[in-house]
Amino acid sequence: MAVEEPENEANRSRLGPSERAAALDRMGSGEEFDVVVVGGGIVGAGVALDAATRGLTVALVEARDFAAGTSSRSSKLIHGGLRYLEQRDFELVREALTERGLLLGRIAPHLVRPVPFLFPMTHHVWERAYIGAGVALYDGLSISMGQDRGVPHHRHLTRTQALRIAPSLKRDAFVGAIQYWDAQVDDARYVATVLRTAAAYGAQVASRAQAVGFLREGERVTGVRVRDLESDRRLEVRAKQVVNATGVWTDDIQELVGGRGQIHVRASKGVHLVVPKDRIHSSSGVILRTEKSVLFVIPWGRHWIIGTTDTPWDLDKDHPAASKADIDYVLEHVNAVLNTPLTHDDVEGVYAGLRPLLSGESEETSKLSREHVVAHPVPGLVVIAGGKYTTYRVMAKDAVDAVAHGLDGKVPGSCTDQIALVGGNGFQALWNARHRLAESSGLHVARIEHLLRRYGTMIEDLLALIEERPDLGRPLEGAEDYLRAEVVYAATHEGARHLNDVLTRRTRISIETWDRGVGAARDAAELLAPELGWSQEQTEREIEYYHKRVEAERDSQAQVDDQEADATRRGAPEIVPTTSP
Repeated sequence: MAVEEPENEANRSRLGPSERAAALDRMGSGEEFDVVVVGGGIVGAGVALDAATRGLTVALVEARDFAAGTSSRSSKLIHGGLRYLEQRDFELVREALTERGLLLGRIAPHLVRPVPFLFPMTHHVWERAYIGAGVALYDGLSISMGQDRGVPHHRHLTRTQALRIAPSLKRDAFVGAIQYWDAQVDDARYVATVLRTAAAYGAQVASRAQAVGFLREGERVTGVRVRDLESDRRLEVRAKQVVNATGVWTDDIQELVGGRGQIHVRASKGVHLVVPKDRIHSSSGVILRTEKSVLFVIPWGRHWIIGTTDTPWDLDKDHPAASKADIDYVLEHVNAVLNTPLTHDDVEGVYAGLRPLLSGESEETSKLSREHVVAHPVPGLVVIAGGKYTTYRVMAKDAVDAVAHGLDGKVPGSCTDQIALVGGNGFQALWNARHRLAESSGLHVARIEHLLRRYGTMIEDLLALIEERPDLGRPLEGAEDYLRAEVVYAATHEGARHLNDVLTRRTRISIETWDRGVGAARDAAELLAPELGWSQEQTEREIEYYHKRVEAERDSQAQVDDQEADATRRGAPEIVPTTSP
């Protein structure tokens, strides 16, 4: 019975090719959904889950891959926003810390885990008192919610104590430190898991399905015109309420209604570097102040993620590009505290993402509000924008509350604070049994731990797949941190439609390998081909596109400024399918 339940959950939550086709058929059938969500990032996914768990009929469409925008390009932290305390944003911090506790303890214990940070200080007295008070308040706010905070308390360290934890820090760069704890997550994997959970509760979900217009009856929005980018099929999806949850594309979608509406969103670019773990000797992450924002050095498996920048961006939103100037900025600031400086040759991966910031009077993007806003610009349409990854669930609740206001009849309140994501129920018991799982499966316990932290109790699916096809238990060629089974599972269960989806978002091969995943591309593509119905021609096209994308990104990162980097990055072609879904 213990094995059967996760299998049933997995089947209900599948986002494979047949489920996508069935979802699009239902969307185009003339059925009127209670709510149609436009946008498959973390906020759209959260809205779909919140609405589905209130008993509403839900459809969600995403123009590209799930989490292809901001939601796969973050700092991968679940945190209260320590720096918002300086701005006296106490309620925002309290809200975020509440969510952090829920995600760690109840909603996603398999995906979200604690991570320590050192905060080096450069002044003996006033800074320790000032920062110490801030971190104490940070801890205090998380305790005051009356729940398990999920992370240890902060502690003060002398310089010598800090150097024992982080020997790579330059001794004369600081006088002491404070260590505190936050949490981290694989952001894209989390989005896919939220969407799978929404599907398990009945939501109809489709990626590569672009909203190209709205249905109207007078002033009222009554649905969405959608183009299936895989087959060029056009369909009309009828809805009582539509939610625009498109982040940095909010204004673009609003223009399809006939005007920008009440909410205006600006994009701020954040660039992150990935370097091997052995380049920085530390058992803790590090947080540094810069003149514009903060810089994190974040543990990431066998790597470090270092970032981020915070600069305005008004160029291509689909493919924000990191320039040489961005990379130099990050290296310069992290090297200020390292006893062995990093160089461009140490950088394995680079990624750039765009924060959706509510437009305000400030010209400095780092000072614009991160709080979210919900608006009802025209009857039948709800817009949700702003916010931060950590508070996605609150944003989703507020958006569905607005949807409920526009629906006839009583809609129950949100219950997503009580619902574990798929793979979460029973995770701790399976984690405790990981040595037994390793013995019974023939995999090393380190592999089992890797799978448990990515799939939770869904590991049973992957182990069954490997038992049926033992070749899938081998490491993926060119990316040995991942098993071949994970590539197949990405297509059959997690909504991956293309090679780039798998190497960039279902796994992190594109930023975790020196060749950015080029060496893994063929093995992965040949595993995906039978699952997605690719011809040999399409398989070769997928590999060629991926190679060109990597080449364009590498070239863009050698350009001196945003304009040149953007022009170079846009040189890579978009993938064009030759098969129907």
